Amino acid sequence: MTDVEGLLPFCESDAQRRLIQAIVREGSIAKGGAALGINRRNVQRMLVLIRTNAARRGYAPESQMTRPVSPAHVAETSTMYDADGNVKLQWVKAKLSTSDAFQALQEAIQQAADEYRGVAKPVKAPARSDAELLTVYPMGDPHVGMYAWKDEAGEDFDCDIARQDLLSATSRLVQVAPGSERALIVNLGDFFHSDNNQNRTSRSGHALDVDTRWPRVLKVGCQIMIDLVGLALRKHQRVEVINAIGNHDDHSSVMLSAFMEAFFHKEPRVLIHPAGPKFHYVTHGRVLIGVTHGDTVKPAQLGGVMAADQGEAWGFAEHRHWLTGHIHHSSKLELPGCTVESFRTLASRDAWATAAGYRAGRDMVAIAYHREFGEVERYRCDIRMARSDG
Repeated sequence: MTDVEGLLPFCESDAQRRLIQAIVREGSIAKGGAALGINRRNVQRMLVLIRTNAARRGYAPESQMTRPVSPAHVAETSTMYDADGNVKLQWVKAKLSTSDAFQALQEAIQQAADEYRGVAKPVKAPARSDAELLTVYPMGDPHVGMYAWKDEAGEDFDCDIARQDLLSATSRLVQVAPGSERALIVNLGDFFHSDNNQNRTSRSGHALDVDTRWPRVLKVGCQIMIDLVGLALRKHQRVEVINAIGNHDDHSSVMLSAFMEAFFHKEPRVLIHPAGPKFHYVTHGRVLIGVTHGDTVKPAQLGGVMAADQGEAWGFAEHRHWLTGHIHHSSKLELPGCTVESFRTLASRDAWATAAGYRAGRDMVAIAYHREFGEVERYRCDIRMARSDG
């Protein structure tokens, strides 16, 4: 147990620390996991995360690495062995950690979400619904966590305002939308304004104006999505959610889907689509819908992407549509075989967008698709309507 006990300083969460302590106390990995009610797969997953973090920081006794660096650094270790294989000299360099370690992050997010598994309380289903229709609620770039100051950007904007706008607009749209059996909430990407606590985009390092602390932004965002699903469940028998990966939230969008999957784990009327793919597809009769943020592929290429990815569904469908975000304004391109539409955001402009001259309108829509006839209804909620009392 000495090896496992030595991992305690490298635990990154209370759950990890409790696991190591239980293993030491119970005398074995299996008994330690059982004492905490954690299944074998999750125990092994947590141990891999802990060992990986320990190795990054220079602690891996099985590889003769025993000189760890601080939590803010990663270790670069060089070891010289003598003719008998014994360690003769060892150099340890500490450098600031810059690796995204995306797979490890996904595992850590899933572990954290497990604590919320099955928390959602049942919502009474509507008495009647139309199986012929699918209602889609696309959300263009919500940018939860963005901060704007009225004197600089024309109006104030923060987490609380973003929450109120999204809930109000969605509530209005749910009220007027048809009572379809199936609903699809589409987060078109950039749901979160920032992807880390450095308040910079993870790809380009662009500085961001962020409201309060990043953990609070994540908490508010998760609560918003829970409430949006709750609104839809009151109108529709089944609710599906797609969280597209944006250029502002490569990692936190994955966290959001993992959290929602865990939260609604025991709610059979909710389906959370996997977060990993850059391109998502949904079929409804002869309707084929593609979802992507729009930051990696030009709109004119999306028809070919859909045909290549969904050959069989493309051949069967008569109505093919791409739903995208990213550009914050409405546009619609008709390609051979499909349309590509971008949607506006409800979010305010930040200081950078204001100075750059962006002035697009702000709204949210709901679209009803018939399984044979394609789009049959569309409803719109302007930002002013979302904020009105009427």
